[in-house]
Amino acid sequence: MSQETVFANARVVLADGVMTGGVIVRGGRIVSVDDGAMPAGPLDMDGDFLIPGIVDVHTDNLERQVQPRQNARWPSRSALLAHDAQCAAAGVTTVLDALCLGDLGFNELRKQTFLDGVCDLDALEGTGLLKAEHFLHLRCEMPAPDMPELFRPVAGHARVRMISVMDHCPGVGQYADLDYYRRLRRKDGFSLEYIEGRIQELQAMRARWRNPNRAIVLDLARAHGVVLASHDDRTDEEIAENIADGISISEFPVTMTAAQAAKRAKMDVIAGAPNIVRGGSHSGNVKVADLVEERAVDALASDYVPVSLVEAAFRCAAGGVDLPRAIGMVSAEPARMAGLTDRGTIAPGMRADLVRVRLHDGHPVVRQVWRAGERVI
Repeated sequence: MSQETVFANARVVLADGVMTGGVIVRGGRIVSVDDGAMPAGPLDMDGDFLIPGIVDVHTDNLERQVQPRQNARWPSRSALLAHDAQCAAAGVTTVLDALCLGDLGFNELRKQTFLDGVCDLDALEGTGLLKAEHFLHLRCEMPAPDMPELFRPVAGHARVRMISVMDHCPGVGQYADLDYYRRLRRKDGFSLEYIEGRIQELQAMRARWRNPNRAIVLDLARAHGVVLASHDDRTDEEIAENIADGISISEFPVTMTAAQAAKRAKMDVIAGAPNIVRGGSHSGNVKVADLVEERAVDALASDYVPVSLVEAAFRCAAGGVDLPRAIGMVSAEPARMAGLTDRGTIAPGMRADLVRVRLHDGHPVVRQVWRAGERVI
C-alpha cells in the first residue's frame, strides 16, 4: 500500500475558497480534501495556510546564480543546484527556467548559460537531486543573428513548455525610451560613444533579422506544439500582430494599453511578481498592482526573485483580491498556461505539490514544501 500522509488543522486554499480542515495524500497524489477533524496521526499544520505548489513560468534566477557578480562566473552545475534550492525554499515546486537565446552584444556569456543550463538539466533529470521540477522557457531574441542556430536544436526538447519572442533592441519594448537605455548602459560601464554606436548597430540588426527570425520561431513552435508568448508588449499594434501570428500569451506587457488589448483579444497575460512586492516597476513600466485591479493579468512570474511569488500573492490578498484568486495567479493559472494539468490546485486526483505558509506580521513565510507528496523543504 502506498504511504499515506495526513495534513490536518490547516487553512486549505482551494480554487473557490478557504477551508479549515485537512488533506490526505497517498502515492504522491491528493486523495481527499476534508473539512473539520482528521484521522489520528496527522501532520498538524497548526492553523497555517496550505496552498498549492507554486508554478513559476518565467525566472531568470539561474542566470543570477551563474553570474552572482559582474566579473565573477560560478560553475554551472553548482549554480543550477543553488537555483533549484532557492526555488523550492520559496514554495516553487515547478519552474520554467527562462534561458536567453541570441546575443545583442551586452551579455555575451548568456549563450554559455543557455547551453550549460540545458546540459545540466538533462544530466540531473531522473537523479532525484532536484527539489523542484524543472522545465524550459526559451526566450528568443528576435534581432540576434545567432538566435536560430541556438534555437533549432532545442525547439523540440521534451522539457520545453513555453517559447517567447522578445526584442530588446533600443527604441522598442521596455527600451522604447532611448535616454533610459543610454543611462542603463552607462551604469554597465560603457562609454557614450560606444553606446551610440551600438544603438545604430542594433537597430540595423533588427531591421535585417527581426522578421525572418520571428518566422523561424513561430514555425518551429507550431510544429512542436509549444505555447507561444510575446515579451514586453507596448502597443495595440504589437498585440494585433501577435494575435495574427497565433501567440496566446502576453508576457510582461509594459503598458496598461497593451495588457488591456491582450485581454480584449482573449490572450493570457503574465506579469512580474517583483513589481508588486517593490510597489512598481524598476524600469518605469506599468504597475502590476494596477493590472491586477483592472483584471488585466492572469498569472504572475518571479522574473528575477523566486520568493516574490508567494509575497506578491499575499500582498494582492491584503489589497482586496480574494485569496483563492491571488493564489491561483501563482499556481493554477501558470500551470494551465504551461499545459501542466496535473498540478496547481488542491483537489482529489491532483499531484500533491503543497506549501505550508504562515503569516508573520502580515508577511508570508514558507515553512514546509512537498513535491508529489515528498517533503523537499
